[in-house]
Amino acid sequence: LCVFSSLQLVSLLLIGIAAWGIGFGLISSFRVVGVVIAVGVFLFFIALVGLIGAVKHHQVLLFFYMIILLLVFIVQFSVSCACLALNEEQQSELLEVGWNNTNSARTDIERNLNCCGFRVFYLNETCASDCFRTRHCRPCAPIMEEYSGMVLRFVGGIGLFFSFTEILGVWLTYRYRNQKDPRANPSAFI
Repeated sequence: LCVFSSLQLVSLLLIGIAAWGIGFGLISSFRVVGVVIAVGVFLFFIALVGLIGAVKHHQVLLFFYMIILLLVFIVQFSVSCACLALNEEQQSELLEVGWNNTNSARTDIERNLNCCGFRVFYLNETCASDCFRTRHCRPCAPIMEEYSGMVLRFVGGIGLFFSFTEILGVWLTYRYRNQKDPRANPSAFI
């Protein structure tokens, strides 16, 4: 039951962080928030399936839970390793691709970091930051690069930690699933 609780905790944490980001105006992209909330709801329902399967000792639900949890482990482990393996040049390229492919995140970054443009700020461009009024804005790339390595290590480490709890959950589910159901013949255990 502990593994189910940790998965529910992660799912509620994802939903809470997305709601917090919208509530404080840090994120205005509903697509990003929608994906985070959808992943949180998906993980919550998977944890609920595992919990119901464990309480009722339902073999099919436990098998379904075990397979989905294994797939989540593979994806999460891969993404965590990728976060930890990126060097500074790759981080910079990733930031530039993200900057060029989304307008809502660009607006959020400019407003929250008080910067304009990625590497160079042109005076004929528009910008959402407060420094745009004075026309003395720093480019956003150096500010983002300063924090990106730390954030990627943090996210990769947290993801790696929870991926190992997920593989522990798969193993425990496998072990529990192969036990006899105590409700089947209670006198057999006396």
